Amino acid sequence: MANSGATAPAQAGTATDTQSNPVKELTIRGIIIGGVITLIFTAANVYLGLKVGLTFATSIPAAVISMAVLRAWKDHTVQENNIVQTIASAAGTLSAIIFVLPGLVIIGWWNGFPYWTTVAVCAVGGILGVMYSIPLRRALVTNSDLPYPEGVAAAEVLKVGDSHQASEENTRGLKIIAAGGISAAVMNLLVAMKVIAGEVSTVFRVGPGATMLGSSLSLALIGIGHLIGITVGIAMIVGLLLSYGFFLPFYTSGKLNEAGANIQDVVGGTFSTDVRFIGAGVMAIAAVWTLIKVMGPIFKGMKESMEASRKRQAGIAVAREEQDIPVNILGGTILALLIPVGALIYMFLRETHLEGHTGKLVTISVVYVLVIGLFVAAVCGYMAGLIGSSNSPISGVGILIVIIGALLILAVHGKSTSEGETNALIAYTLFTAAVVFGVATISNDNLQDLKTGQLCTEPQFLDSVILSDGG
Repeated sequence: MANSGATAPAQAGTATDTQSNPVKELTIRGIIIGGVITLIFTAANVYLGLKVGLTFATSIPAAVISMAVLRAWKDHTVQENNIVQTIASAAGTLSAIIFVLPGLVIIGWWNGFPYWTTVAVCAVGGILGVMYSIPLRRALVTNSDLPYPEGVAAAEVLKVGDSHQASEENTRGLKIIAAGGISAAVMNLLVAMKVIAGEVSTVFRVGPGATMLGSSLSLALIGIGHLIGITVGIAMIVGLLLSYGFFLPFYTSGKLNEAGANIQDVVGGTFSTDVRFIGAGVMAIAAVWTLIKVMGPIFKGMKESMEASRKRQAGIAVAREEQDIPVNILGGTILALLIPVGALIYMFLRETHLEGHTGKLVTISVVYVLVIGLFVAAVCGYMAGLIGSSNSPISGVGILIVIIGALLILAVHGKSTSEGETNALIAYTLFTAAVVFGVATISNDNLQDLKTGQLCTEPQFLDSVILSDGG
């Protein structure tokens, strides 16, 4: 397991400082608290995602709640807080699987969500996401200058919460955090009660075409805007101006003159079918470029990890933050996880129009998950480092995953020969993409949490926190 400090526990005889001064980190109470927070946030995220197509990152609110709960114990530590926050933050990402799996219901392939099948897809994809994020840690976190705005913010929250010194600065920070949380909660309550609007939007003509403008009034998104900073904010504004100021008016040009055309339907439909896919194409090129940029650091990080592993095997003391899961165990785990991937695809294809092509399609899926999984893990991790997981375009990544999968299947399998086979291929593509989407969501969150863990284990960070044992 790659914990939020991104390292495995120190082995006996290799880190005497840890042995002589043990620190509470992975505890039963921490796991229970993290699990409870995860259940609550997952339910909220699934509801919100299905209702408005938007999920929220739970890393920072989970850190706030963890901080508040664990302060009830005098022997709590910042590392234990970090573990709780890491467990709970998974709710904000893996729940985004709702952007893919409901497609099987929409096309009529499923009448509901098979519980154990859904659990298996999330579990396999999630564990693969964790495994893929381990070799990416050194490239995208340790040896990277990415800002990780939300990861840094979560670390600061944990710093405030774990300090046993009632300093004026920490008290003021805690009050600010509490005030922000209460303000956001009151705002959401007023929106739910329909006392105030949760968003404002309008549609209007621009020459022969039309466009729309809208804004969410969510305080959470305003807070994220503050965290990501001016540089990323400008980049997002440029994308907004291109999408709504040029592409949308261009593609709606002439459509408004058609009989029975409703301006709102035309603009909304055009955005979904044309402009959104332009964004997906931009993301695809950016993803390839990002992967090219990080390949060198990835290989360098894997080399450093193997060197640290050899030192540990030789009995040489290695700092905890330099200890990764050994490469042979990491690679073996990834390959072993491909077995349940193949089994899931095999069971999915049974008694369908594609049953005669089971062997070929299972092979395609396994290779696709193995290769594209690493690709999207690197891209999503980079996005989390650049703009935070709240702003990471996970739904856009999902579109990209489905498109690549569909093109691969078309190239290998060819066109379908019947309507039943077409529906089966669509369902198979969505199901395979769901596994990769699990990789994308967890790697997006895990690398951000690894940044938080890195900050929480830095000496200057720990020096500012007075632990209960006086360390």
